[in-house]
Amino acid sequence: MIYVIIYIFLEVMISTTIAGNLGGFLTFMEIIATAFIGTFILKNFKYSLASNIKDLTQGQISQQDFIKRNVGNAVGAMFLILPGFFTDILGVLLQFGLLTVLLGKMFSFKPPMQTNGFDVNPNQNSTNNQFYTQVQFEKEEKGKKDEDIIDVEVIEPNKPSNS
Repeated sequence: MIYVIIYIFLEVMISTTIAGNLGGFLTFMEIIATAFIGTFILKNFKYSLASNIKDLTQGQISQQDFIKRNVGNAVGAMFLILPGFFTDILGVLLQFGLLTVLLGKMFSFKPPMQTNGFDVNPNQNSTNNQFYTQVQFEKEEKGKKDEDIIDVEVIEPNKPSNS
């Protein structure tokens, strides 16, 4: 809740200062222009997302880079759509990756966890890691259950055919 209050305070202070210097008409035009730019970026986001997915599957970028690129662009575009100079400044910084780099350093990713005694490869995507550890777990469980299984063959009696 405190972050929302800080955001509103900064937005009002920055917007009134800049709007006071620009005037009402230019402030209105800036709000409309950044809203169109943010909408354009969001509409074309699918192309950059597809390119980043391709790079991720080919191993050219890590999961962390994939997240930084896509989240920064999407959130930055949404900030550009919102009216206000502070959100526009944040949106531009996120589009160019400057704020994303700073936030990435402040909030670093946790190293991959070890599950079931197997190292999870950070270069693989998480779906493969979960599948790999699940398969290993199922193999271990199957090995435990095989000791308790008794083979049974059920033979049904021959039914006379109705001719």
